[in-house]
Amino acid sequence: MPRSMTGFGAAQSVEGGCRYGVEIRSVNGRFLKCVPRVPDDLHGLEPEIERAVGEVLRRGSVTVTVRLTDESAKAAVPINVAALEQYVTQLQPLATKFSHRLDIASLIHLPGVISAEAGDSHLEVAKPVVLDLVAEAVRQVDSMRLHEGTSLATDIASHLEKIKSQLDRIHARAPQVVEAYQQRLRQRMESLLAEVDADVRQEDLLREVALFAERTDIAEELARLSAHLDQFRELLGNETDLVGRTLDFLCQEMLREANTIGSKCLDTEVARCVVEVKGAVDRVKEQVQNLE
Repeated sequence: MPRSMTGFGAAQSVEGGCRYGVEIRSVNGRFLKCVPRVPDDLHGLEPEIERAVGEVLRRGSVTVTVRLTDESAKAAVPINVAALEQYVTQLQPLATKFSHRLDIASLIHLPGVISAEAGDSHLEVAKPVVLDLVAEAVRQVDSMRLHEGTSLATDIASHLEKIKSQLDRIHARAPQVVEAYQQRLRQRMESLLAEVDADVRQEDLLREVALFAERTDIAEELARLSAHLDQFRELLGNETDLVGRTLDFLCQEMLREANTIGSKCLDTEVARCVVEVKGAVDRVKEQVQNLE
């Protein structure tokens, strides 16, 4: 069964006194777009997070949120004292001039004060934990998308059956349309010719009926619409390819054929069937928008 593009997954873990949490949300999207939202000191993991998501999901707008909370006592990190002294030397006169107290704690976050090795070390420790959580969360998303995709496919299949039922009715009605036209035309011609005391010539009647039958012939449109239905069902059972955009295209083609049938065959019963077909295709199209 195809997958939908809507899903949610979450995973968390506590490692080394730190609590890690990952949430993944997926919604409809034309292509696969992954947006990682990670703490500043874990930005280096973004490419690998995107790669892990892309190995499982192939379409949709995906947001990956990574949270990190240190639940242990803050470990000492190397401070570049020389760099900190330089900042203090340059900022102290400005603090005095503007009557502001120089806050050493705020200077810790300035570039170069915290040793780069400390950030790199934290990244290396967090990397396997975060990627494992991303893998678990994306599996949950994929499972949810598969479950919802199965439900969507079932609903779509029911609408396809309605379309097939209406096509069968049109198939059965099409020959009757020509016969009804022939009877109406004969009655009209007999009524007009009776006024001038003339008879209806069979060849004239047959010629007009033949022209009408040619103008209102919908056999090709019905055949193409039936073929689209068969291809639609085949794609719904495809578990490997991305089918959402292909099914959306087929919906457009089905609507085009239905419109042509309605414009060529001006019959009340056929018109009602065409309205039902178009309504069912519209509902299928809405559901297809959610498929991967």
